[in-house]
Amino acid sequence: MFVFEFGFKDFVDILLVAGILYETYRLLRRSGAANLFWGILAFIVVWFLVSFVFQLDLTGALFDRIISVGAIAIIVIFQEEIRLFFYRIGARFSSFQFLLRRRDKEDDASRQQVLEVINACRHMASTKTGALIVLAGESDLKEYSDTGERLNATVSARLIENIFFKNTPLHDGALIIRNGKLEAAACILPVSHNQTIPLHYGLRHRSALGLTEKTDATCIVVSEETGRISVAREGEIHEVKEDELFLVLHATANPAD
Repeated sequence: MFVFEFGFKDFVDILLVAGILYETYRLLRRSGAANLFWGILAFIVVWFLVSFVFQLDLTGALFDRIISVGAIAIIVIFQEEIRLFFYRIGARFSSFQFLLRRRDKEDDASRQQVLEVINACRHMASTKTGALIVLAGESDLKEYSDTGERLNATVSARLIENIFFKNTPLHDGALIIRNGKLEAAACILPVSHNQTIPLHYGLRHRSALGLTEKTDATCIVVSEETGRISVAREGEIHEVKEDELFLVLHATANPAD
């Protein structure tokens, strides 16, 4: 007879599993594989009931074989999501350590760089000039900056606008800003395969989402069709107004404020 006992250790165990499942669902939802997640979860629930609750030996043995093979298949299929899962754990731990260290107040140079980016975005939005700007975080973006043209230039609104001016050699691609410098332009970014992305979003928006699904970078997109400004971060994208853009960029440049 099956006897169920519940204690504090079981509560902690359930809490940990729930946390892992929630984070897994968030990652798969961003990659457009949420339905697959629910299918796998349903299979695991049935396997648990068959093997441990009803104790059906033959059916349980069959499920055990499928689970043993399926675990390897899941690792192969979701290797990118698994890598991102552990990356986010490390990023949160690093952010916690970062908050424990004493930081100086925001200097005038950092504030000026933010204003330069905002002024460029504001003017490009008014002229409907398409743009994709990447603000690097802690993640290494070398594999993406290497696909473009190295600049190592001072952050300037006029220079940013000139880069994205239509028909110029560097306008097609992303501009990466790192350590207070315009690092590279015309960079190629990974495109998101999330099937839930609204259809009116173009390639720039999908590239911004694709990069933020894999890294902690923040992407700014200026739509060539509508002139609207969108900000992508952590695999999500939202349209923002010009006055909201300063708050977003300020928080990105100064996460501990």
